[in-house]
Amino acid sequence: MLAQEIESLNDRIRQESAFVEDVLNGTGRVIVGQRGMTERLLVALLADGHVLLEGVPGLAKTLTVSTLAALAAAKFQRIQFTPDLLPADLIGTLIYDQQKGEFLPKKGPIFANLILADEINRAPAKVQSALLEAMQERQVTIGETTYPLDEPFLVMATQNPIEQEGTYPLPEAQVDRFMMKVVVDYPARAEELEILRRQTGLPPEPPEKLITPEALIRARRVVRDVYVDEKVEKYAVDLVFATRQPADAGLADLADLIEYGASPRATINLILAAKAHAFLRRRGYVTPDDVRALGMDVLRHRIILTYEAEAENVTSEDVVRRILDTVEVP
Repeated sequence: MLAQEIESLNDRIRQESAFVEDVLNGTGRVIVGQRGMTERLLVALLADGHVLLEGVPGLAKTLTVSTLAALAAAKFQRIQFTPDLLPADLIGTLIYDQQKGEFLPKKGPIFANLILADEINRAPAKVQSALLEAMQERQVTIGETTYPLDEPFLVMATQNPIEQEGTYPLPEAQVDRFMMKVVVDYPARAEELEILRRQTGLPPEPPEKLITPEALIRARRVVRDVYVDEKVEKYAVDLVFATRQPADAGLADLADLIEYGASPRATINLILAAKAHAFLRRRGYVTPDDVRALGMDVLRHRIILTYEAEAENVTSEDVVRRILDTVEVP
């Protein structure tokens, strides 16, 4: 019976995922390389989760997000985060109408489907906090009135590494609301040569609209139906618990390096991201490899290290890598 259900689900996935290859090819005509980043942005779109892209300037983070938004026939809004940005600049405010003698809401740029929060860590914590309600509850409060945000709603943020001047560390509550943190690396030599040729030649044609909001919402429903075996669920829980109780996972040497482990939101996001990853692979079921493929991106920003770890130059990526290598795969 289960095999029949999965086969039926595979048929639905084949129908609803027809746009995936078109989107990957569409971004590939504009972006050289960075397929891993593009796939993770698609995972976030399909799993209804926000994504944080980190990398030094010039690695096409903003261009990738804006290209993906151009491929989707949805309302796109880019917000440039600056040190003088105010919360009202994001969510909106109340404006007094002299003719009516009352305050009327003026909605901010957060009222869109796809939000590009560009260089998000250049704005102070009070501005970051203005995003919390929107990212978690999918709503915004202006004055005494709460306004629901349109579906789909997704925040795709970019940031420069924290050690660069003019940046602020993101509040932990804000960071935890990102499903994934994707670290963008430099292109390979051949890719950089292709970038050089494209950027010094004729500009590419603007991308065509390939995804409608309705198609994306349908695809999200299919992603939610992707089958996850109990063993895979337990594997995801084991990975997250290893960040909280490393000694129980045979990683006693990590106990003094981890101040706080990942929250239950990490477990939820790990499975949702794995479902979307299986969807991209045209499968109606999740394998442990799907979980492992996204484990680093889901967990790296949720582990708070101790001063001892910092003194020993141990990073959260080092910790996650040890956990992925140690926890038994079903």
